[in-house]
Amino acid sequence: MSQLPTKDEILQWISDNPTLTSKRDIAKAFGIKGAARIDLKRILKELEVEGHLEKRKKTYRDPEKLPPVSVLQVSGQTSDGELLAKPLEWHGEGVEPVVLLIPRASDPALGEGDRILARLQEVRGEDHHYDARLIRRIGTNPRKVLGIFRKRNEGGRIVPIDKGDGKEWQVPADATGGAQDGELVEAEQSGPRGRMGLPRARVLDRLGDPSAPRAVSLIAIHQHGIPDDFPDEVIAEADRMKPAGLKGREDMRDLPLVTIDPADARDHDDAVWAHADDDPKNEGGHVIWVAIADVAHYVTPGSALDGEARKRGNSSYFPDRVVPMLPDRLSGDLCSLHEGVPRACMAVRMQIDAQGEKVGHRFVRGLMRSAASLNYQQVQQAMDGDPDDQCGPLMEDVIRPLYAAYGALEKARRRRQPLNLDLPERKVVLSDEGQVLSVNFAERLDAHKLIEEFMVLANVAAAETLIARKSPLLFRVHEEPSPEKLDTLRDVAEAAGLTLAKGQVLKTAHLNALLSAADDTDHAEVINMSTLRAMTQAYYAPSNFGHFGLALQAYAHFTSPIRRYADLVVHRALIAAHGWGDDGLRPQDIERLESTAQHISETERRSMTAERDTNDRYLAAFLSERVGEEFTGRISGVAKFRAFVRLDETGADGLIPVRSLGREFFHFDRDAGTLMGADTGLTIELGQRVTVKLSEAAPVTGGIALELVSIEGKSLPRGPARGRGKPPRRKQAKTRHKAAKTKRKVDRKRR
Repeated sequence: MSQLPTKDEILQWISDNPTLTSKRDIAKAFGIKGAARIDLKRILKELEVEGHLEKRKKTYRDPEKLPPVSVLQVSGQTSDGELLAKPLEWHGEGVEPVVLLIPRASDPALGEGDRILARLQEVRGEDHHYDARLIRRIGTNPRKVLGIFRKRNEGGRIVPIDKGDGKEWQVPADATGGAQDGELVEAEQSGPRGRMGLPRARVLDRLGDPSAPRAVSLIAIHQHGIPDDFPDEVIAEADRMKPAGLKGREDMRDLPLVTIDPADARDHDDAVWAHADDDPKNEGGHVIWVAIADVAHYVTPGSALDGEARKRGNSSYFPDRVVPMLPDRLSGDLCSLHEGVPRACMAVRMQIDAQGEKVGHRFVRGLMRSAASLNYQQVQQAMDGDPDDQCGPLMEDVIRPLYAAYGALEKARRRRQPLNLDLPERKVVLSDEGQVLSVNFAERLDAHKLIEEFMVLANVAAAETLIARKSPLLFRVHEEPSPEKLDTLRDVAEAAGLTLAKGQVLKTAHLNALLSAADDTDHAEVINMSTLRAMTQAYYAPSNFGHFGLALQAYAHFTSPIRRYADLVVHRALIAAHGWGDDGLRPQDIERLESTAQHISETERRSMTAERDTNDRYLAAFLSERVGEEFTGRISGVAKFRAFVRLDETGADGLIPVRSLGREFFHFDRDAGTLMGADTGLTIELGQRVTVKLSEAAPVTGGIALELVSIEGKSLPRGPARGRGKPPRRKQAKTRHKAAKTKRKVDRKRR
């Protein structure tokens, strides 16, 4: 009897011979006869149960599903006039799935033969297998317009809000989408370009009042000059891409890698798996795999896609939309590690010992297939003892080993002592109409920390590998705080009755000691905020200056090439260093690493500012209906003519103008960070608990104005009445005398 093939050998045969997949064909290929066929049947049944194969009639096939974002071709209509489409990326050998297009009112007319990019949703119990929503028609890339609609006779015009675009757009009567005069609308070009007269557009979406919540992020995008419209040649290049194959790659499809992301994530650029290390020299250790989408395979140096990705620098995230660095064809499809779909990846296999220290690693360029797309809450719930149907089968081989490896990494983290700030992240929750439903503080689960630690370890491995191979790269740099900022932080700490060590080389451990001392006190939030303000801003550079906040000597971004250009540069450096192909870092790319680093550091700051402005506007919109109500908060900043308060309920920042603090002169002490009343001695300083009344919330600007009601539980003292206009000359000397007296009070208080 011939030796039975392994499961891997059977799977490889089916992959290489898709037309010879019956049990008879497989038995003949491996010379299996007689009673051995029973054992073959058992192996095939096990592969079916494990999900590696799917039996259809008398054949076995790889049970690949269509990816969530797919290229389709309109193939015809149903008897009811609904459009059907065929998938152009179907890899299976069974019956081709039927896709039904679900149109929206704003979708363009589609006809048989049109190729489209669509988002799919699997359905059951219907006469079709997937519902599809149009993203866009392949080969077309109409220009998008954001502006104010102005009614003109039956049609209208659109006046762009972008200051740099003075051209108006004409909207025919049948393309207004019901827009009303003065509404903010999103539109796209209709008709050919270059005609005489005003260009034509059709309204895609009515956003209503320009100050309404749904308009907020679009306005920020345009105000900050974030590119949100891909050039035609970029879209065309992305549309020509085909899925990467196995050639030149390590086959990782049998590894049970899983993606763990937010529940609403649309793209998945990292997958993980861990298991106990079977190396006897590393007893109690773990092996961690981190696989990252191989964006470099599709976005090659010097291409139109590369130029646009570098220009954008990164994706920008807002509560209601994402402005991606790469087109949907890549970010949501070919570069997204969807469940059950073969995807090209760059992966690193890392060994850590029982104490969480990395003892070895190697990089591979591979082809993987995600075993499951999971979310943070789902994984944490499973680990806490309540797994759902998806997590249940993964507990022993995937989820528990992941947490075991994380437990070891956590030991190493405690020894390393990266900066341990406790600043909850705000999350603005919107309704489908764009109204702010709530402002929550994002929950920090062990599942979040697990992925963070795995990504940090992979980023360290990338930096170490490229340094060892003397390859140029972009480092993620975070320098230590300046002496001036540290002195300010010491003043804040002293005012809170705490100390920050002085006269020694600053380490994150010193700052963590301060943060720990402030825990469970009324000063915890202020100390955390003040420590954050003392930090320098991280940036990219071709030179290595270390990462102070993470307490690491060398660090590079490797784990998010779908949304960060810096990671793509590191991927190319790894490709060149390992000799994996001609799509690595080129000499001309190396020559301009300095300018690339500066540019993408600036685009990162641009996105952060736009995202912050957008959140401020959403918060102002959320609070605009509560003007006159009282809120509790804490003084978060003091300036010459105002004090800032962070509200407890939402985390929103509002300001208290000095003129509203009472009818007296307030002296500002920059060094002490205080405002002191000349008559009452009222002192306002960082960290004080306050009650305030909301006097104004402006969604258009994001401004929130407050009136101080009480401070540290005490009502405000009242100074003398102040008349209108300038004080008489005879009173000016008295005013100067009061100011000097106030300054002496401040000096005594500081001493």
